[in-house]
Amino acid sequence: MNMYVLRRILEKDLVLIRPYTTKAKRSLLKQDESKVPVMNKKPSDPHKLRVYGWGYQETGALGNIINIKKAQERYTAMVHHPTRMQFSVNNEVLDITAGYGFSAFAVNRSDGETLFGTGLNTDSQLGLQVKGHPKDPQNLDVIIYPTPIKLPRVEGETDEDMMVRSMSAGRAHLVVVTKNGSIFTMGNNSYGQCCREIIEDEQYRGSTLIHRLSEKDICGEEDTILNVVCGQDHTMFLTKLGHVYTCGWGADGQTGQGHYMTNGRISQALGDISREHIVKLSCSSDCVLALNDKGEVFGWGNSEYGQLDDSEDAESQINSPRHLALTKGIGKFTDIAAGGSFCMVLNEEGLVYTWGYGILGFGPYVEQSSKPQHLLPALFGRNDFSETTYVKSIGCGVFHMGAINSDGDLFMWGKNRCGHLGLGHKQDQFFPLKTAVNGKVNKVAFGVDHTLAMCTPFM
Repeated sequence: MNMYVLRRILEKDLVLIRPYTTKAKRSLLKQDESKVPVMNKKPSDPHKLRVYGWGYQETGALGNIINIKKAQERYTAMVHHPTRMQFSVNNEVLDITAGYGFSAFAVNRSDGETLFGTGLNTDSQLGLQVKGHPKDPQNLDVIIYPTPIKLPRVEGETDEDMMVRSMSAGRAHLVVVTKNGSIFTMGNNSYGQCCREIIEDEQYRGSTLIHRLSEKDICGEEDTILNVVCGQDHTMFLTKLGHVYTCGWGADGQTGQGHYMTNGRISQALGDISREHIVKLSCSSDCVLALNDKGEVFGWGNSEYGQLDDSEDAESQINSPRHLALTKGIGKFTDIAAGGSFCMVLNEEGLVYTWGYGILGFGPYVEQSSKPQHLLPALFGRNDFSETTYVKSIGCGVFHMGAINSDGDLFMWGKNRCGHLGLGHKQDQFFPLKTAVNGKVNKVAFGVDHTLAMCTPFM
């Protein structure tokens, strides 16, 4: 490059030099401001969260994420890449949860609707949804696009009262806690997971019943429910004072009430957590992990693969919360996740530990570990160019695991049922691998065959 050209560039003059051929002439490029197109479209709100989904879509759990009418030739039963849900374009989504073939969304809308659902509705887990003539309605077993779930109101309740505080989905039931402390349960109650009495031969398909109770009925006047977590067929409530209340299926001890019975009566889980302040619960099936305010881990429920006890005389089902000896000595923990046959914890140094049975993240030749082993930080984005990157949260479904790092990147691994890892293929993933989500990931909801993610857009 000759000195004249270099000088003009350094002076930052608006000159376009086109030295493609020896005969090319230098030309000055000036833009006519009067011809600049005006952008009428409002810029996207940088604070508005977007929702992406991937995995099995024939159940409707992805909310008709692909416009089938415009893409008949490339239609697939699975979505292998994270794809933005059209529902989140025009709605302010506040929270997400994923059940077995269905999804629910907490929203903020001007029309007062606060809860939407899509996917399987064979047990009315998304409320009664019908189509057709009002005099001859047809029950919808599959909802292909997010539809309002009408929560019954009492006189005087405002839209603000009915905003969702917390929600969680199980195999075929949904539990919602609203801001005013009301609890709504819907769907299958065969094991009492909907917090009500079990009715013999009850028909759930086409049911109009949405059971309602108050948080005061569970934890009294002095406490407040902060979070609800559903296992496969049981329900757990976590309160502000750090207490845990449960109901539902207890055959593996997952209710933590000291027995293996099943009922719809909500009772407090005691055992080793009776004097602890629990700050988080995790369960995707029938094994439960709990984290206290001191960073210690407790567990109960199914332990057939050594998730809760690695001793020689270990029990395969534990019906009372127990302080986990196998997690001692590896630091203070900040997050927990319990899958179908494996568990995962995150310590304050940002190290991820996994154990149990399944694809644990250590490669194709390691499928079982009786003790927590940590995954290398480099698997989650730490390298010479990003030495301070660390994992800030973890989660899992029945078959797959995920971790979000400090850059907002999502890494996933495990069984790849129906492409729910979002990696562009259907093969199982034996090491954590970054998913191509177009935004900084804030929260992930793990369904049995689909995944949802709430993200902050990059721009």
